[in-house]
Amino acid sequence: MASKSFSEENLSCPVCCEIFKDPLILSCSYSVCKVCLQKFWESKGSRECPVCRRRSSKEDLPPNLALKNLCESFSVEKIQRSSAGSEVLCSQHGEKLKLFCLEDQQLVCFVCRDSAKHRNHRFQPVDEAAVEFKENLKMKLKPLQETLEIFKDVKLTWNQTAEKIQIQTQHTERRIKEEFQKLHQFLRDEEAARIAALREEEEQKSQMMKEKMEKMSREISSLSDTIRAVEEEMEAEDVSFLQNYRTTITRTQCSLEHPERLSGALIHVEKHLENLKFTVWEKMQEIIHYTPVTLNPITAHPLLVLSEDLTSVTFSDERQNLPDNPERFDLYAAVLGSEGFNSGTHCWDVDVGGNTRCLLGVMTETAERKGDVFSRSGIWYMDYYDGKYGAGSTPKPATLLSVNRKLQKIRVTLDWDGGNLSFSDAVNNTHLHTLTHTFTERVFPYFDTVCKLSPLRILPVKVHVSVEHQR
Repeated sequence: MASKSFSEENLSCPVCCEIFKDPLILSCSYSVCKVCLQKFWESKGSRECPVCRRRSSKEDLPPNLALKNLCESFSVEKIQRSSAGSEVLCSQHGEKLKLFCLEDQQLVCFVCRDSAKHRNHRFQPVDEAAVEFKENLKMKLKPLQETLEIFKDVKLTWNQTAEKIQIQTQHTERRIKEEFQKLHQFLRDEEAARIAALREEEEQKSQMMKEKMEKMSREISSLSDTIRAVEEEMEAEDVSFLQNYRTTITRTQCSLEHPERLSGALIHVEKHLENLKFTVWEKMQEIIHYTPVTLNPITAHPLLVLSEDLTSVTFSDERQNLPDNPERFDLYAAVLGSEGFNSGTHCWDVDVGGNTRCLLGVMTETAERKGDVFSRSGIWYMDYYDGKYGAGSTPKPATLLSVNRKLQKIRVTLDWDGGNLSFSDAVNNTHLHTLTHTFTERVFPYFDTVCKLSPLRILPVKVHVSVEHQR
């Protein structure tokens, strides 16, 4: 056999140090793998032996068939030896390990079976034990595989969340720029209007000054002509002077009034600069709207579409691809307000319009949002369904209300400290119903709708700018 005459070192290429593959024989009798020799020659730029550096006169070298066959035989024998060596022998008795001790959970030979160490132990043939333990391991492996799938699903969700963060950032940045663009445009328009008013006053007063200056010039010219004529008469001969004296003295009687002092001629700077920032801010109320409740998009059910300013919500048949974060409702088409309350009195009006099925109220911060939220406590509400109004708190059924008209705007008033949640008709301020409860934790405004015809819209409130005078 090859292993008896040659070692692996004898059959290794001097370049790659691996068993020869397609060895070529050089004129110096050294052999090298065909690929190794080609790479060596290309790197050196000359045909020389990698071992002795002797130049080869031939470009096409003959294959070393004997060495090639010897290497192939050696490789086959090596594989066979490896396969034969895979059969493990008992380290104590040198016998083949044919049995598996069930008590000690180890392989044993027949001699081990009869030894005192394994007395009264149970044994199984290796092949049977392997089948049985593989099945047992397969059962143990199943929960790990299921856990792996869960981890993969969570990772996928997290990847989607990371992408959503980028989308949210881009969208929010665009909205911020749009809102500031409106403010900038308002300020630019206000600046232009105030500068135009300043220019108009400048033009009016400049025209007035021009007219007065022209009149003054005419009067100065008239006086200059009179003075010059009188001076000429005074230089005339005495007879001539005295003959014209009566006429001359008449000309000296000036009928012109003295120039009046100009009042109000200057620009009313104070009118243009007085409390400029405050008056612009006060006027800015025309374009600024304040809503007492802003919807929180990370809580919205995927079938709900929120307006860009987060003040209205509409039901849609098309499900949005949104991350299933813990804050989001997944069964009821609901959304919460962004700000929670744990003290004080708070009020918000909701335009329900033509909505045919909706619910308004508050929900506790710790209430679970997944699954059937109405089977658990934590929500106080008034609803409209099938033409009827009701009110109640979960998980109890709603109480029917005596409302004989379709409401357009509903006012929700939360008195957290007093423990009251009241509902009223916001159009005529008529009380509808009050729920009482001793609140102990933060609650958030709750909105629920499954109507595609009309959105739920939180109405803005009027903003007043007032000045407090110090006493």
